[in-house]
Amino acid sequence: MSNPSSAYHPAVPAAPSGVGEEVGFRGRPPGGAYPLSGRAPVNISSLPGALICLEGTDSVGRSTHIALLREWCEHAGFGVIHTELALSPLVSEGLKRAKEGHTLGPLTMDLFYMTDLADRIETQILPALRAGFVVLTDRYVYSAMARSIVRGSQSDWVEDAFRFAPTPDAVIYLDIDIGRLVPRTLASGSFDYWESGMDFQEERDIFGSFRRYQARLLEVFDQLADRYNFTRV
Repeated sequence: MSNPSSAYHPAVPAAPSGVGEEVGFRGRPPGGAYPLSGRAPVNISSLPGALICLEGTDSVGRSTHIALLREWCEHAGFGVIHTELALSPLVSEGLKRAKEGHTLGPLTMDLFYMTDLADRIETQILPALRAGFVVLTDRYVYSAMARSIVRGSQSDWVEDAFRFAPTPDAVIYLDIDIGRLVPRTLASGSFDYWESGMDFQEERDIFGSFRRYQARLLEVFDQLADRYNFTRV
């Protein structure tokens, strides 16, 4: 019997230059730098698609506005994809388990959200922009930054750590105050543990914790809106 290791294996022809891996998929693109080096925001200015972000806290109406905006874009003839915070196939299950009860510290949770965003940029957002699609994202880097800052992370560190995120073509911020947010949240069902800040605030009453957390979150959103020139609605 012949040795399998000595069997003849025909050489696989090399792919032509420019064919194969491309920016937005795993690995280094031919003749170019890895798109998510982390040194600076990924430059999407030359890509034919558009990145539009809807930002705002829970129960503010992001899903409704995403659906309406998608319908409008598709009616106008644009291809559209939709992506969402914490839904990266790479880490979404881990994030879900982490929120069910864990011993992870704030830094580890920050890194989870950074990985989620980096994976979605690489595997969903960049390929769609290269193909000329409109990418609608329900929450983007700014929501991840806000939740981290409210939980005590230094804002300078957070902004630096998220610096790989491409600058969107538009950021629409659904602005709301606590007085209007509370009845909307109650109408949707109940106060969410994490969106009430129960994981870090010293509050026993979830309603009081919700109001306190959301007030702090909206304050950070206001600062980010001014800093990054959001379009307020």
